[in-house]
Amino acid sequence: MTNAPLIELKHVHRYFEKDGQELRVLQDVNLEVRPSEILCLVGESGCGKTTTGKIIGGFLDQSHGEVLVNGRPLSSYRGADKSALRRSRQIVHQDPFASLNPAHTIGQILSFPLKRHKIVNGRNELRRKIWELLTLVDLTPPGDIVNKFPHQLSGGQRQRVSIARALTVNPELIVADEAVSMVDVSIRIGILKMLHRLRDELKLAIVFITHDLALAKYFAWEGRLAVMYLGRIVEIGNTQEVIQNPAHPYTRALLSAVPEADPNITQRKQPMRLRSDSIPSLTAIPKGCAFHPRCPFYVPGMCDYEVPILDHAPDFAQLVACEPLRHYDELRTYET
Repeated sequence: MTNAPLIELKHVHRYFEKDGQELRVLQDVNLEVRPSEILCLVGESGCGKTTTGKIIGGFLDQSHGEVLVNGRPLSSYRGADKSALRRSRQIVHQDPFASLNPAHTIGQILSFPLKRHKIVNGRNELRRKIWELLTLVDLTPPGDIVNKFPHQLSGGQRQRVSIARALTVNPELIVADEAVSMVDVSIRIGILKMLHRLRDELKLAIVFITHDLALAKYFAWEGRLAVMYLGRIVEIGNTQEVIQNPAHPYTRALLSAVPEADPNITQRKQPMRLRSDSIPSLTAIPKGCAFHPRCPFYVPGMCDYEVPILDHAPDFAQLVACEPLRHYDELRTYET
């Protein structure tokens, strides 16, 4: 299996307009997704992670920049190639109830893409494939599920149906956008373990989007983690490196707020004190590093002057966008 990227985003920007104002939702995003890997996008609401996921999945076009798929510009895909490309990338939405048609049974929901893309021939093969998909996502016995409507299932069961629907067209990549945030906490781990199993069995790449750094740590521990803030990636690397040796002040602030399993550690742990709790508006993104109005390590004349590049810094394996980190030794040894 080649390790060449499935998807590459190069200097991608995405703008929206609201009430006559331009919202710079993504700015100069460079990212790649490799075969069978788990890539987690994490950050506060409004940071651009869902927009990034939609561009990766092919559900949204970029305003500027380039998207490469298997080394080819996305714009070069035509006809049958474009249709195959669309099938190769699927999305699992946050709300499983809203994403499933309430007027159709689970069997009908799964049968539509199978018949539309001619993946099965005849009723017997269709029935076998639906049973196979339901078993794959741990909805067993399938006979108890197939004739039910979405409202007759629990939230966890509905999300498993959404995942099964994404698998109907044999994708190479799935974008899971806050896929367990609306599911009961008691069953989240079961769904995450199932996604891990599907990744291994089907050789899927998974882009997992979440605002919960603890969840990202659990799910993407063997993968990569990209931390986003106001439309930019501020830190990216192997999850273990980012979690165990966080570089960017924003990542450190997020980690300092994550409760530990040991209550004694949690009680002693102090969240990083920020200069401001307010997140700047997308219509008025600060000059230079967008995090500088909140950053406790703010250096006047540096942080508010130029946008930091995403690059290596001394003592860190991951990439980080923070200029003071490259110049001041005491920042690299600061502990949250």
